Amino acid sequence: MSERTTAAVDRRAFVKQLLTACPDALVVTGLGSASYDVFAAGDRPQNFYLWGAMGGAAAVGLGIALAQPNKTVIVITGDGEQLMGIGALATIGAQQPPNLNLVIIDNGHFGETGMQRSHTSLGTDLAVVATGCGIGKVISVNALDQVTGLAAHINDRAGTLLAQVFVHAEELPRALPPRDGVYVKNRFRAALGLSPM
Repeated sequence: MSERTTAAVDRRAFVKQLLTACPDALVVTGLGSASYDVFAAGDRPQNFYLWGAMGGAAAVGLGIALAQPNKTVIVITGDGEQLMGIGALATIGAQQPPNLNLVIIDNGHFGETGMQRSHTSLGTDLAVVATGCGIGKVISVNALDQVTGLAAHINDRAGTLLAQVFVHAEELPRALPPRDGVYVKNRFRAALGLSPM
C-alpha cells in the first residue's frame, strides 16, 4: 500500500534515469508534464506522445503491449491523467500483459489546469486501486535509488507493473515534444518496422 509522504523525487531526474536504464522500451506518455519529462530526457521515434487524450495513456499502452508482445512498453503519465482513465486499470488487470509497465508520476495535483489538488492528495490511493484491479506488481517509489530495481523488473518483462512515483509538486519549464499527431504516429510505426497508415 502506498502513502503520500514528505519524501518525493525530482520528476525529471527520475524519468531520465528510468529511460536511460530502459533504452529499448516503447514509451507512451500521458497529457502534459509526463510528455514534457519524457521529451526532456531525449526525443526518439519510440516515444508516443499523447497531447490531448487525457485519460487514454494506459489504454493506449495496453493496446501496444498486446500488439507488440516482444517489446517492453512503459506508460509514463500523471496522477490526474490516470484518475481520469481509471477504468483502464481494470482491463489491464484482466489482461496482464507481462511487457506492460505503468509509471504514475504523482504530485498530488492537476498540473495542467492550475495545480489544484488531485484526489491522490485527498485520500485516493492509486496503488490500492491497482491492486484491487488485479495488477500483478504494484510498488511505490519515493527515492531515486529505487530506479535500478524498477528498471530491472521492466527490462525483464517480469509481469504487469504499476509504479506510483511520488514527486515534488512543482511547475518545471516545459520541454515541448512534436505536436503533429500524424508525424508522431508515423515515426512510431516506422520504429516498429510498420508502414505509415
